[in-house]
Amino acid sequence: MVKAAFLGLGVMGYPMAGYLQKAGHEVTVYNRTTAKAEKWAKEYGGGFAATPREAAEGAEFVFACVGNDDDLRNVCLGDDGALAGMSSGAVFVDHTTVSAKVTRELYALAQQAGVSFVDAPVSGGQAGAENGQLVVMCGGDQSAFDKAEALISSFAKKCTRLGDSGAGQLTKMVNQICIAGLVQGLSEGLHFAEKAGLDGRAVIDVIGGGAAGSWQMVNRYETMLDDHFEHGFAVDWMRKDLGICLATADENEASLPVTALVDQFYKDVQKLGGSRWDTSSLLKRLRALDSDT
Repeated sequence: MVKAAFLGLGVMGYPMAGYLQKAGHEVTVYNRTTAKAEKWAKEYGGGFAATPREAAEGAEFVFACVGNDDDLRNVCLGDDGALAGMSSGAVFVDHTTVSAKVTRELYALAQQAGVSFVDAPVSGGQAGAENGQLVVMCGGDQSAFDKAEALISSFAKKCTRLGDSGAGQLTKMVNQICIAGLVQGLSEGLHFAEKAGLDGRAVIDVIGGGAAGSWQMVNRYETMLDDHFEHGFAVDWMRKDLGICLATADENEASLPVTALVDQFYKDVQKLGGSRWDTSSLLKRLRALDSDT
């Protein structure tokens, strides 16, 4: 059992940190809203700190799950940042979905401080975090990954190193690119079924066990048919992630025409007031278009 810190207690980080504490590790948390850190400490029995640096002091592992590139820099750098409080030989594990650019930047700065840095974005959404069933894709040095893997397994069903620093973030981009196309296809299929007068549930019961089946279909079709879109990863966050994908594609000259199109569809969802709806709300957009005709 080790001493660890966890920075960021959003819908993902809160339960992830809880699993670490329940696994027997000594966890100190930090959150920009101190009241949430206090609540976590009361619920799980760990500690909380006023700054990332204080949380990281004496910790063998520091985990982070924050919002974006700037948020990650803020918890890592500066006099109150985690790197200023970490001891030589400690490992920083970043579960935030950010650009590979900031990952490699922080990896280099961590190396200068004698600290290891593993990029470890996750897939599985809020439900995966709450049930300890996340999939974690990692980049960084093999030795650092080997040290961190057992702790990550506290809240993950699968944890894999894909390569050097940034490889985890690049793999998460692949994940989001695939999801964007899948959700749009599922939305169009359900919309078509509705327009054709078919029973959507009966349709999915038939096709779900065949080549059209997917995690999105199994876990989202019922709430989509019921016009409920409060069950997962928010549109705002998906657009942030797709923005990272598209910017990286500009750099490596990958062609992502469907991803770019779906990103604009999510922009339409935001205009409908769906910034906090889950990503399956692409169906809501199609229904709105239909009602306008």
